[in-house]
Amino acid sequence: MDTHYLLGVYDREETLLAAFRKMKEQEIEIEDVFTPYPIHEVLENHGRKSKITVVGWFYGFFASLGVLAFLIYTAVIDWPLNYGGKPSNAFPSFLVITIILTIFSITILSLATFSWRANLWPSQAKPIYHDQATDDKFVILVNKEKADKGKAELLMKECGAIEVIEK
Repeated sequence: MDTHYLLGVYDREETLLAAFRKMKEQEIEIEDVFTPYPIHEVLENHGRKSKITVVGWFYGFFASLGVLAFLIYTAVIDWPLNYGGKPSNAFPSFLVITIILTIFSITILSLATFSWRANLWPSQAKPIYHDQATDDKFVILVNKEKADKGKAELLMKECGAIEVIEK
């Protein structure tokens, strides 16, 4: 079996962070980091920034425009109802449903976008690199084709890895 990854398994956050910092200093490319809870230093310094907030803003903007256009078309243009002498294009009456449908649209479209970008579909099989990777262990995953295997393995052991696995 051909191995492509090197896994450094740590039992404490401090040792993982020490290894993460040293690997960043020595410019060893880290493929991924698996932790039982979010570690902000890893999220900020890993180098991958998510654009889901920008996409969510555009989803909200266009969803609110679409909902308002639909409400104005149906209530004012296509089927205006005169009840109690009130104007049919009273904008405040559209606000609540616009806010609710905008939030609903942002939620559903962001979920679909995240699932698409992360390849999280029911038929997709995801590899499990270490069986305790998100239970109580901290794991650094290094692609051996993109980094020096010997240097990365030595650095992981130096920083307190309880085991280094080739997978």
